[in-house]
Amino acid sequence: MNTWSITGYGGITKFFGDIKEYDFKLGQNEKLTGGWGLSVNKQLSPIFGIQLTGFNGQLQGSKQGHYSSLSGNTYDVFFNSPSFVQVTLDGTMNLNRLLFGYKKLRRWKVDAHLGGGIIYYHTDLTATNTNPESPFFGTEWKVSTNTDGSSKTSGEWERNGSTYTREWVVPAGLAVHYELTPRFDLGLDFTYNYVNTEKMDATVGGLSDYQSQQGIWTFAKGESKNDGWGMASIALTYKLGKNAVRAKKGVYDAGSGRYHLRWANPQSLIPVPYNPTMDDADSIAKANMPKPVDPRLYTDSDGDGVADLFDKEANTPAGSVVSGGGVAMDLDKIIRDAIKNNLPKDECEALFSNIEFDTDKAIIRNPSKETLSKVVELLNMRTNCRIVLVGHTDARASDSYNVALSRRRVDAAKRFLVRAGLTDPSRIIAEYYGEYRPIAENTTVEGLQSNRRVEIKILPNNTIRSSYPAGFRR
Repeated sequence: MNTWSITGYGGITKFFGDIKEYDFKLGQNEKLTGGWGLSVNKQLSPIFGIQLTGFNGQLQGSKQGHYSSLSGNTYDVFFNSPSFVQVTLDGTMNLNRLLFGYKKLRRWKVDAHLGGGIIYYHTDLTATNTNPESPFFGTEWKVSTNTDGSSKTSGEWERNGSTYTREWVVPAGLAVHYELTPRFDLGLDFTYNYVNTEKMDATVGGLSDYQSQQGIWTFAKGESKNDGWGMASIALTYKLGKNAVRAKKGVYDAGSGRYHLRWANPQSLIPVPYNPTMDDADSIAKANMPKPVDPRLYTDSDGDGVADLFDKEANTPAGSVVSGGGVAMDLDKIIRDAIKNNLPKDECEALFSNIEFDTDKAIIRNPSKETLSKVVELLNMRTNCRIVLVGHTDARASDSYNVALSRRRVDAAKRFLVRAGLTDPSRIIAEYYGEYRPIAENTTVEGLQSNRRVEIKILPNNTIRSSYPAGFRR
């Protein structure tokens, strides 16, 4: 963020001390005085900052009938400080951010400032005796602080042969700024400066005798308060830094440029973490949810081992030997035709069939033995075919137990094929999936029976071993 800026001041000055007729009106012989200034500002946070400020200006004051307790005379007095220079270091506090936060009065900045520094000044004073009973009635005296004597009270600064009186000063004020553009702010400022002397107007309250100048050039302390001066000015601020931007309707975008710390809260530039509500999370989940899988892909209404989505004959009788499209096949006829027609041995029919088991059993039933015997006869004739045995269970046990049970069922079928005369047992491929591939619901007796099965697939040697992912095989 940008933190540096420069402010120029121009306005009206006013003296506050002994030689003044009114606080906010011009006295006799007084003219409107002014001054200008320049400050270099460093913003430390959105609320606090510091500034190095310099002022140059003019002060005047007058008073009629000013009484001196030393001489007992009254005087009409006029003083002029034609040029003073002041340098201070001030701290600033942004009151509206402190009191109202960052969302109200976004374009306004109300700063209270307080500091300390040094003022160099010289004063020329003219006093006219107005006491008719005095032998010096109507006589005029002149007093100037830019003399060798004046330096004895406050110190001196030689510049172009003149002597400037030096004093400590404490400025305090209030400034109101408005953010015009990303670069410029316009404001009003009033500063009252407490000067550590009552002799800025060459007068000691109640103790000055202008005829003898008694009390003016001594360390006497009069009855009045220390002097001061104020300035009401227009302030124009130029904000330094690169890529200057300002917030739009209270919205900050860190990628658009650099905001100035005079106006922006750094926390506003940190993106608010997104914490979705339950409704948001539900909407996101629904938007990213995959499309529903066609239920026909994992259902097998007739229990022939072919999903309904691909089954061309959806109502084959239980125990039927089917083709890859789920069409019932006459295994006896296929074998007879193969033997009769002496088909080449490198051709295989894709046969699918299921043999079922009793609950928690791995014993081949008699109807299944007949089916397996026909498979042996076909394989011995088609020497270039292989058989895939895939074991399954219902869901009424643990996963690990069901996987082991499906393996025992496959092993039982394999043993039967070998004992039934299969000439090449290496052509048998065994796979087992436990309860993970049901073809029916596990909530009915019929569904449980359909899931307790070993699928028989007869495929050519050059085909993939199984239609299931190989990585899933136990």
